[in-house]
Amino acid sequence: MSRIGKKPVPVPAGVTASIEGKTLSVKGPKGTLSIGLADEVTYAVEDGSITVQPANETKRARSFWGMQRTLVQNLITGVTEGYSKTLQITGVGYRANVQGKNLKLQLGYSHDVDFAIPEGITIATPDQTTVQITGIDKQKVGQVAAEIRRWRKPEPYKGKGIKYQGEFIFRKEGKKK
Repeated sequence: MSRIGKKPVPVPAGVTASIEGKTLSVKGPKGTLSIGLADEVTYAVEDGSITVQPANETKRARSFWGMQRTLVQNLITGVTEGYSKTLQITGVGYRANVQGKNLKLQLGYSHDVDFAIPEGITIATPDQTTVQITGIDKQKVGQVAAEIRRWRKPEPYKGKGIKYQGEFIFRKEGKKK
């Protein structure tokens, strides 16, 4: 039995959820999100909550159960609170700023990196070394943060690069004489 899957997902006030065919749509104050429903799991919207149950007792149905419940919870959280990731830029001359619909990164390359901000994502730079990524889709926010970080991953000797806020960078000792 899935401990996560057994819990119903509460639908807060101001949020509506509906199932149409193979799609679950959730509408809230921050926007609308939808997800394709898996055949191995049954969904029910009732009494201000969404319940997720396996359709049968196969191993595949049981393995989808908890994951699908978590995906439904992510939709509810996204349309009510939204998601956010913060990146820290470390290094001499490394900086970022938003110019229109692009994020301009100076990361020690011979050229500036222009990152196009995708639809549904908001990027803010409170200072030159901090990038805040916000949106209602958890997967999209994480993907954008990973793509920005990929331009200059933190290196282990000086720690220069782009890292997530709170991420620990394992440091190595330099070469000995």
